[in-house]
Amino acid sequence: MSRIYNFSAGPSMLPVEVLEQCAAEMLDYNGSGMSVMEMSHRSPVYDAIIKETEADFRKLMNIPDNYKVLFLQGGASTQFAAVPLNLMKTGKADYVVSGQFSKKAYKEAQKYGDAKCIASSEDRTYAYIPEITPDMVREDADYVHVCYNNTIFGTKYPEVPNVGDKVLVADMSSCITSEPVDVTKFGCIYAGAQKNMAPAGLTVVIIREDLLGAEKEFTPVMLSYKEMAEADSMYNTPPCYAIYVAGLVYKWALKNGGLEAMKKRNEEKAALLYDYIDSSKLFKATADKKYRSMMNVCFVTGDADLDKKFCKEAEAAGLSNLKGHRSVGGMRASIYNAMPKEGVEKLVEFMKAFEAANA
Repeated sequence: MSRIYNFSAGPSMLPVEVLEQCAAEMLDYNGSGMSVMEMSHRSPVYDAIIKETEADFRKLMNIPDNYKVLFLQGGASTQFAAVPLNLMKTGKADYVVSGQFSKKAYKEAQKYGDAKCIASSEDRTYAYIPEITPDMVREDADYVHVCYNNTIFGTKYPEVPNVGDKVLVADMSSCITSEPVDVTKFGCIYAGAQKNMAPAGLTVVIIREDLLGAEKEFTPVMLSYKEMAEADSMYNTPPCYAIYVAGLVYKWALKNGGLEAMKKRNEEKAALLYDYIDSSKLFKATADKKYRSMMNVCFVTGDADLDKKFCKEAEAAGLSNLKGHRSVGGMRASIYNAMPKEGVEKLVEFMKAFEAANA
């Protein structure tokens, strides 16, 4: 069976050459006589892997020296609790609710203090990003939390939100490494790796050093950024293999021009798909044009039965996982860094043929 074009929102496709290197090193990594899956995380061989992975990630993201990089477990959803536990010093934090995951983060934060929703786009099923200004942020709020790209609804911040002098925290799970980001404008960035960096099991946190050490006294040690930073992500056994694969993905991105090149590729892919959808008489994009995501393109026909037919026939044509999230229906094409332009071209060809047969 030949490889399909996998449009899954996550876990998502990885670069073929990365998978090939994983296969080649599966039984014997770098002459060690064992797989990365088998080796001790305390061994010199693995120590070199995780240090090189962090160094490449720092280079790729241009992360300043005064930020720590943490390789953690528990998925980005665990960070919904970790963020308020570590950063809610005065007991207050402001949240922007622009989708399902930011709403979950907001509700989780309410368990640990006074979390306030200062803006929401729920009124239009999250078809846009609610804009905020510094005067909307409470003076005594410790941070402002946003979800930078909304996987389910296909929206993204067109620019870094202005929160004045407040700490900005961003969930970047579905857009990290897709384009350059000025890390210095954020106090904390976190991301589940399974969408654009690695297999499921790894979560990456980028945290400014001066924000460490203020966690609540009842914070579990596994959720303490300070403890994890002091242990160099080795307080316990980390997700070793996912970190190794992430390192290969970072090298692949660097070799292919870094984040400027990733952005150019992603803009071209997204434009190809959105341009067709906008010209179509059958398909319609669900996100407002100003806030459309490059990573997750959501669209519908307006007929639920026709949407199901589309997904079924697309699957048979080797275009997999195009069904929209169960909470919204329709279709979603996730076109992360590893999706080649040819995959988007094949999708557009299929959509044109489907429209001709069903419009």
